[in-house]
Amino acid sequence: MAGTSKSEGRTGLLNGLAAYGMWGLVPLFWPLLKPAGATEILAHRMVWSLAFVAAALLVVRRWAWAGELLRQPRRLGLVVIAAAVITVNWGVYIWAVNSGHVVEASLGYFINPLVTIAMGVLILKERLRPAQWAAVGIGFSAVLVLTIGFGRPPWISLTLAFSFAIYGLVKKKVNLGGVESLAAETAIQFLPALGYLLWLSAHGGLTFATEGVGHAALLASTGLVTALPLVCFGAAAIRVPLSTLGLLQYLAPVFQFLLGVLYFGEAMPPERWAGFALVWLALVLLTGDALRTSRRAARTLGPALTESRAVAPGATDPAGTIGAIGATGTIGATGTIGATDVIDATGGVREAESVASGVSGTPGGAAVAAASGVPGAPAPEAGVSPLAKP
Repeated sequence: MAGTSKSEGRTGLLNGLAAYGMWGLVPLFWPLLKPAGATEILAHRMVWSLAFVAAALLVVRRWAWAGELLRQPRRLGLVVIAAAVITVNWGVYIWAVNSGHVVEASLGYFINPLVTIAMGVLILKERLRPAQWAAVGIGFSAVLVLTIGFGRPPWISLTLAFSFAIYGLVKKKVNLGGVESLAAETAIQFLPALGYLLWLSAHGGLTFATEGVGHAALLASTGLVTALPLVCFGAAAIRVPLSTLGLLQYLAPVFQFLLGVLYFGEAMPPERWAGFALVWLALVLLTGDALRTSRRAARTLGPALTESRAVAPGATDPAGTIGAIGATGTIGATGTIGATDVIDATGGVREAESVASGVSGTPGGAAVAAASGVPGAPAPEAGVSPLAKP
C-alpha cells in the first residue's frame, strides 16, 4: 500500500510539473503561428479547443452537466461572463508574447495572487492576516516602481492579472469541472470566433489555408495546447497535496520570465529588477504565511479526522489534501478552510492558463480542487495560473 501511495505521488508530481511546465513554456509556441495575427490565433484557439474537449466528453460520455447548466440561467450567465473575461486574457497574452512583451506578461501571473487577495477584501469582504496585508502593500509598491521602470503603467501585466482574478472569482460561483468548464466557455466563444475567421477569409486575411499544411496543423493544435495542461493538472491535483501544487504554480511565470530575459532577450533595466524583486518578496511572504496556516489547520483537524476514521474505518482522504481538509475542502483566498472556496495563490493552485475552477471532477472523474483564474487553471497560462495561460 505504501508503495502504491509513493507511486501515485510520483505520478501526481510528474503531471503537475508537466502542466505548469507547459504553461511556462507556451511563449515558445505562439510565435510559431506567425504570420497569423493575435486575433486570428485567438479565434483558432477558441474553435479548436471546443473541438478537442467535445471529443473528450464524447469519449467519457459526460454530458449531463450541459442540460443542468442550460436550466440554470444564472449559472449560464456567469459562464458567459467567464468566457468574455478569459477571451480578454487569452487575447492579451498572445498579443504580448508575439509583440515582444514576455517579461511583462509573466509579471501579470506573478502579481495575480496579490490581485486575487485584494479582490477578496474589496468584493467578498474577507479579512486578511498581517502577513497578507504586508504582501499586498509590497505588491502595490512594486507596481509603482515598475510604472517608473516601464515609463508607463504595466498595463499588460495588470490586464492579465485582473482578468484572471475576475475569471477565478466567476468560476468559483459556477463550480464546473475543468473540461466541462472549457467546453461551456468555448461553446459560447465558438460562433463569434468562427464568424471572425469566415470574415477574415472573405477579405483575404486568413492564413489558415494560405500558409501550407504545417501552418494549418499548428493553428489546429491550439486546442490541444489549451486542453492538455488541464488534463495533466487534473491528474496531479488528485494525487499530490495542495500545498505542493501551491508551490508548483510559480513554475509557469518563472519559466516565462526566464524565457523573456534569456531566450527573447528582453531588456531588464535596474528599476525593473527592483520591481520584480518586490513582487517576489511579496509572494514569499504570502506563500510562507499560507503554509504556516495550512500546518496549523492540519494539526487542529488531525485528531478529528483520526476519530472519524475510527468510527468509519473505510474512510479515506481521496484527494490527498493538506492535513484533514478532505476531498472537497480547499484553501480560500485568505487561507481559511472551506468546502467551496477555491485554492488560490495564497496557498493553493493558480495557473497562468487556469481553466479549471472550484471543486469538481477531473477527466478521470475524481474530485479535484482547482483554481483559475486559473496559477489556470488557465487557465492559466499561468497560471493557470492558470491552464490559464495565455
